[in-house]
Amino acid sequence: MTRIAPAPLAERSGRPHPLAERLQSVPLFVIVALVLVVTVYPLVWMLLSSFKTADEFSGGVIWALPRTFSFDNFVRAWTVGKMNLYFVNSLLSVIPSLALVILMGVGAAFGLEIMRWRLKTSVSLLFLLGIMIPIQMVLLPLFTMYFRAHLLDTRWALILTYTAFGLPTTIFFLTGYFRNFAREIIEAAVVDGATIYQVFWKVVLPMVMNSVVTVALVQFFFMWNDLLVSLTFINNPDLRTIQAGLLNFAGQYGQREWGPTFASVTLAVAPTVIVYLLLNQKIMKGLTAGAVKG
Repeated sequence: MTRIAPAPLAERSGRPHPLAERLQSVPLFVIVALVLVVTVYPLVWMLLSSFKTADEFSGGVIWALPRTFSFDNFVRAWTVGKMNLYFVNSLLSVIPSLALVILMGVGAAFGLEIMRWRLKTSVSLLFLLGIMIPIQMVLLPLFTMYFRAHLLDTRWALILTYTAFGLPTTIFFLTGYFRNFAREIIEAAVVDGATIYQVFWKVVLPMVMNSVVTVALVQFFFMWNDLLVSLTFINNPDLRTIQAGLLNFAGQYGQREWGPTFASVTLAVAPTVIVYLLLNQKIMKGLTAGAVKG
Protein backbone atom coordinates (compact mmCIF):
# COMPACT_ATOMS: atom_id res chain seq x y z
CA MET A 1 0.00 0.00 0.00
CA THR A 2 1.37 3.37 -1.06
CA ARG A 3 1.51 6.01 1.60
CA ILE A 4 1.27 9.68 0.80
CA ALA A 5 3.79 11.78 2.66
CA PRO A 6 2.25 14.57 4.71
CA ALA A 7 2.60 18.10 3.31
CA PRO A 8 5.10 20.41 5.00
CA LEU A 9 3.76 22.46 7.85
CA ALA A 10 4.20 25.74 5.93
CA GLU A 11 2.11 24.39 3.00
CA ARG A 12 -0.63 22.98 5.26
CA SER A 13 -0.99 26.24 7.12
CA GLY A 14 -1.11 28.26 3.91
CA ARG A 15 1.78 30.47 5.01
CA PRO A 16 4.87 31.06 2.86
CA HIS A 17 8.14 29.44 3.77
CA PRO A 18 10.33 31.45 6.21
CA LEU A 19 13.07 31.66 3.58
CA ALA A 20 10.59 33.12 1.09
CA GLU A 21 9.53 35.74 3.64
CA ARG A 22 13.15 36.76 4.18
CA LEU A 23 13.79 37.01 0.45
CA GLN A 24 10.71 39.22 0.03
CA SER A 25 12.02 41.62 2.69
CA VAL A 26 15.47 41.98 1.09
CA PRO A 27 14.46 44.84 -1.27
CA LEU A 28 13.01 46.75 1.69
CA PHE A 29 16.23 46.32 3.68
CA VAL A 30 18.27 47.50 0.68
CA ILE A 31 16.14 50.62 0.28
CA VAL A 32 16.35 51.43 4.00
CA ALA A 33 20.12 50.92 3.94
CA LEU A 34 20.51 53.25 0.94
CA VAL A 35 18.38 55.94 2.57
CA LEU A 36 20.41 55.59 5.77
CA VAL A 37 23.71 55.92 3.92
CA VAL A 38 22.54 58.95 1.93
CA THR A 39 21.30 60.63 5.12
CA VAL A 40 24.04 59.77 7.62
CA TYR A 41 27.18 59.65 5.47
CA PRO A 42 27.29 63.41 4.66
CA LEU A 43 27.02 64.23 8.37
CA VAL A 44 29.78 61.79 9.30
CA TRP A 45 32.01 63.01 6.46
CA MET A 46 31.46 66.64 7.48
CA LEU A 47 32.30 65.87 11.12
CA LEU A 48 35.47 63.96 10.23
CA SER A 49 36.57 66.66 7.77
CA SER A 50 36.33 69.28 10.51
CA PHE A 51 39.30 67.61 12.24
CA LYS A 52 41.60 67.68 9.19
CA THR A 53 44.48 70.11 8.71
CA ALA A 54 45.14 72.26 5.64
CA ASP A 55 47.86 69.85 4.45
CA GLU A 56 45.43 66.92 4.54
CA PHE A 57 42.98 68.81 2.32
CA SER A 58 45.62 69.90 -0.18
CA GLY A 59 47.69 66.73 -0.40
CA GLY A 60 45.51 63.91 0.89
CA VAL A 61 42.52 61.99 -0.40
CA ILE A 62 39.30 63.89 0.23
CA TRP A 63 37.46 60.90 1.77
CA ALA A 64 40.39 59.76 3.93
CA LEU A 65 40.13 59.75 7.71
CA PRO A 66 41.85 62.55 9.64
CA ARG A 67 45.32 61.73 10.93
CA THR A 68 44.67 63.32 14.32
CA PHE A 69 41.53 64.48 16.11
CA SER A 70 42.45 68.05 16.95
CA PHE A 71 39.91 70.71 17.93
CA ASP A 72 41.99 73.58 16.54
CA ASN A 73 39.56 74.08 13.66
CA PHE A 74 36.63 74.40 16.07
CA VAL A 75 38.56 76.90 18.21
CA ARG A 76 39.43 79.00 15.17
CA ALA A 77 35.86 78.85 13.87
CA TRP A 78 34.47 79.85 17.26
CA THR A 79 36.90 82.72 17.93
CA VAL A 80 38.58 83.96 14.75
CA GLY A 81 35.58 83.11 12.59
CA LYS A 82 33.22 84.80 15.11
CA MET A 83 30.88 81.83 15.24
CA ASN A 84 30.25 82.67 18.90
CA LEU A 85 28.83 86.05 17.84
CA TYR A 86 26.76 84.58 15.01
CA PHE A 87 25.46 81.90 17.36
CA VAL A 88 24.18 84.51 19.81
CA ASN A 89 22.66 86.58 17.00
CA SER A 90 20.76 83.55 15.71
CA LEU A 91 19.45 82.73 19.18
CA LEU A 92 18.33 86.33 19.77
CA SER A 93 16.45 86.29 16.46
CA VAL A 94 15.04 82.77 16.43
CA ILE A 95 13.85 82.35 20.04
CA PRO A 96 11.60 85.47 20.14
CA SER A 97 10.26 84.68 16.66
CA LEU A 98 9.51 81.09 17.60
CA ALA A 99 7.80 82.14 20.83
CA LEU A 100 5.58 84.62 18.98
CA VAL A 101 4.72 82.13 16.23
CA ILE A 102 3.76 79.35 18.66
CA LEU A 103 1.85 81.59 21.08
CA MET A 104 -0.17 83.38 18.42
CA GLY A 105 -0.48 80.32 16.17
CA VAL A 106 -1.90 78.07 18.88
CA GLY A 107 -4.33 80.78 20.00
CA ALA A 108 -5.45 81.52 16.44
CA ALA A 109 -5.91 77.82 15.58
CA PHE A 110 -7.95 77.32 18.77
CA GLY A 111 -10.14 80.30 17.96
CA LEU A 112 -10.62 79.31 14.32
CA GLU A 113 -11.49 75.67 14.93
CA ILE A 114 -12.95 75.38 18.43
CA MET A 115 -14.78 78.67 18.93
CA ARG A 116 -17.81 79.79 16.94
CA TRP A 117 -17.86 83.37 15.63
CA ARG A 118 -18.67 85.24 12.46
CA LEU A 119 -16.12 85.58 9.66
CA LYS A 120 -13.94 82.77 10.97
CA THR A 121 -14.11 81.08 7.55
CA SER A 122 -12.91 84.25 5.84
CA VAL A 123 -10.07 84.65 8.33
CA SER A 124 -9.04 81.02 7.78
CA LEU A 125 -8.87 81.65 4.04
CA LEU A 126 -6.67 84.69 4.63
CA PHE A 127 -4.19 82.62 6.61
CA LEU A 128 -4.34 79.91 3.94
CA LEU A 129 -3.54 82.57 1.35
CA GLY A 130 -0.42 83.44 3.35
CA ILE A 131 0.95 79.95 2.74
CA MET A 132 0.67 80.45 -1.03
CA ILE A 133 2.76 83.63 -1.10
CA PRO A 134 6.50 82.85 -1.51
CA ILE A 135 8.83 84.91 0.61
CA GLN A 136 10.93 85.90 -2.44
CA MET A 137 7.93 87.79 -3.84
CA VAL A 138 7.66 90.21 -0.92
CA LEU A 139 11.32 90.81 -0.09
CA LEU A 140 11.47 94.08 -2.03
CA PRO A 141 8.27 95.55 -0.49
CA LEU A 142 9.46 94.46 2.95
CA PHE A 143 12.85 96.04 2.34
CA THR A 144 11.16 99.33 1.45
CA MET A 145 8.92 99.19 4.52
CA TYR A 146 11.79 98.38 6.87
CA PHE A 147 13.92 101.12 5.32
CA ARG A 148 11.24 103.74 5.96
CA ALA A 149 10.65 102.41 9.47
CA HIS A 150 14.43 102.37 10.20
CA LEU A 151 14.33 98.63 10.91
CA LEU A 152 17.11 97.58 8.55
CA ASP A 153 20.19 96.20 10.29
CA THR A 154 18.11 95.40 13.37
CA ARG A 155 16.94 92.09 14.76
CA TRP A 156 13.35 93.34 14.56
CA ALA A 157 13.48 92.95 10.77
CA LEU A 158 14.23 89.25 11.17
CA ILE A 159 11.77 88.71 14.04
CA LEU A 160 8.87 90.35 12.20
CA THR A 161 9.59 88.49 8.96
CA TYR A 162 10.00 85.09 10.63
CA THR A 163 6.81 85.61 12.61
CA ALA A 164 4.75 86.76 9.64
CA PHE A 165 5.77 83.85 7.42
CA GLY A 166 5.69 81.26 10.18
CA LEU A 167 2.15 81.99 11.36
CA PRO A 168 0.17 80.73 8.32
CA THR A 169 1.88 77.33 8.29
CA THR A 170 1.58 76.99 12.07
CA ILE A 171 -2.11 77.84 12.04
CA PHE A 172 -2.75 75.49 9.12
CA PHE A 173 -1.22 72.47 10.86
CA LEU A 174 -2.61 73.19 14.32
CA THR A 175 -6.09 73.72 12.92
CA GLY A 176 -5.97 70.15 11.63
CA TYR A 177 -5.02 68.90 15.08
CA PHE A 178 -7.79 70.88 16.78
CA ARG A 179 -10.30 69.58 14.22
CA ASN A 180 -9.88 66.07 15.65
CA PHE A 181 -9.94 67.22 19.27
CA ALA A 182 -12.72 65.64 21.34
CA ARG A 183 -15.38 68.31 21.93
CA GLU A 184 -16.78 66.33 24.87
CA ILE A 185 -13.72 67.22 26.94
CA ILE A 186 -14.25 70.94 26.34
CA GLU A 187 -17.96 70.65 27.09
CA ALA A 188 -17.22 68.84 30.36
CA ALA A 189 -14.76 71.56 31.37
CA VAL A 190 -17.33 74.28 30.59
CA VAL A 191 -20.00 72.45 32.60
CA ASP A 192 -17.56 72.35 35.55
CA GLY A 193 -17.34 76.14 35.38
CA ALA A 194 -14.10 76.68 33.44
CA THR A 195 -13.78 79.88 31.44
CA ILE A 196 -12.62 79.90 27.83
CA TYR A 197 -9.11 80.90 28.93
CA GLN A 198 -8.97 78.09 31.48
CA VAL A 199 -10.15 75.63 28.85
CA PHE A 200 -7.36 76.78 26.54
CA TRP A 201 -4.48 76.85 29.03
CA LYS A 202 -5.37 73.98 31.37
CA VAL A 203 -7.33 71.54 29.18
CA VAL A 204 -6.62 71.92 25.49
CA LEU A 205 -2.99 73.07 25.40
CA PRO A 206 -1.55 70.20 27.51
CA MET A 207 -3.38 67.63 25.37
CA VAL A 208 -2.00 68.96 22.06
CA MET A 209 1.51 69.64 23.35
CA ASN A 210 3.07 66.93 21.15
CA SER A 211 1.57 68.58 18.08
CA VAL A 212 2.79 72.00 19.23
CA VAL A 213 6.32 70.63 19.69
CA THR A 214 6.24 69.15 16.18
CA VAL A 215 5.17 72.43 14.58
CA ALA A 216 7.66 74.38 16.72
CA LEU A 217 10.50 72.16 15.52
CA VAL A 218 9.54 72.66 11.87
CA GLN A 219 9.53 76.43 12.38
CA PHE A 220 12.83 76.26 14.27
CA PHE A 221 14.47 74.50 11.32
CA PHE A 222 13.17 77.17 8.93
CA MET A 223 14.34 80.09 11.07
CA TRP A 224 17.69 78.63 12.09
CA ASN A 225 18.65 77.63 8.53
CA ASP A 226 17.46 80.86 6.92
CA LEU A 227 19.98 82.67 4.74
CA LEU A 228 17.90 84.73 2.31
CA VAL A 229 16.11 86.93 4.87
CA SER A 230 19.26 87.51 6.89
CA LEU A 231 21.29 88.55 3.85
CA THR A 232 18.53 90.86 2.64
CA PHE A 233 17.85 92.82 5.82
CA ILE A 234 21.14 92.57 7.76
CA ASN A 235 24.26 94.28 6.44
CA ASN A 236 26.03 94.86 9.75
CA PRO A 237 28.65 92.07 10.26
CA ASP A 238 28.05 92.18 14.02
CA LEU A 239 24.35 91.30 13.56
CA ARG A 240 24.67 88.46 11.06
CA THR A 241 23.08 85.12 11.87
CA ILE A 242 24.97 81.86 11.83
CA GLN A 243 24.05 80.93 8.24
CA ALA A 244 25.11 84.32 6.87
CA GLY A 245 28.28 84.16 8.95
CA LEU A 246 29.37 81.00 7.15
CA LEU A 247 30.04 83.11 4.06
CA ASN A 248 32.88 84.88 5.87
CA PHE A 249 35.12 81.84 5.60
CA ALA A 250 35.78 82.59 1.91
CA GLY A 251 38.71 84.88 1.18
CA GLN A 252 38.84 87.89 -1.12
CA TYR A 253 39.71 85.80 -4.19
CA GLY A 254 37.57 82.80 -3.33
CA GLN A 255 40.18 80.84 -1.38
CA ARG A 256 38.77 78.96 1.56
CA GLU A 257 40.15 77.36 4.71
CA TRP A 258 38.34 74.05 4.60
CA GLY A 259 39.13 72.90 8.13
CA PRO A 260 37.51 75.85 9.95
CA THR A 261 34.76 75.88 7.30
CA PHE A 262 33.73 72.29 8.03
CA ALA A 263 34.02 72.99 11.76
CA SER A 264 31.73 76.01 11.47
CA VAL A 265 29.20 74.06 9.40
CA THR A 266 29.25 71.33 12.06
CA LEU A 267 28.56 73.94 14.74
CA ALA A 268 25.70 75.34 12.66
CA VAL A 269 24.11 71.93 12.12
CA ALA A 270 24.62 70.65 15.66
CA PRO A 271 21.66 72.49 17.32
CA THR A 272 19.11 71.13 14.84
CA VAL A 273 20.42 67.57 15.17
CA ILE A 274 20.51 67.75 18.98
CA VAL A 275 17.00 69.22 19.22
CA TYR A 276 15.61 66.55 16.92
CA LEU A 277 17.28 63.71 18.83
CA LEU A 278 15.92 65.01 22.12
CA LEU A 279 12.37 65.55 20.86
CA ASN A 280 11.95 62.79 18.27
CA GLN A 281 9.45 60.85 20.41
CA LYS A 282 7.19 63.88 20.76
CA ILE A 283 7.57 64.54 17.04
CA MET A 284 6.40 61.04 16.14
CA LYS A 285 3.41 61.38 18.45
CA GLY A 286 2.64 64.82 17.07
CA LEU A 287 2.75 63.64 13.45
CA THR A 288 0.16 60.95 14.18
CA ALA A 289 -2.00 63.04 16.53
CA GLY A 290 -4.11 64.45 13.73
CA ALA A 291 -4.70 61.07 12.08
CA VAL A 292 -6.87 59.52 14.81
CA LYS A 293 -9.94 61.26 16.10
CA GLY A 294 -10.16 61.62 19.85
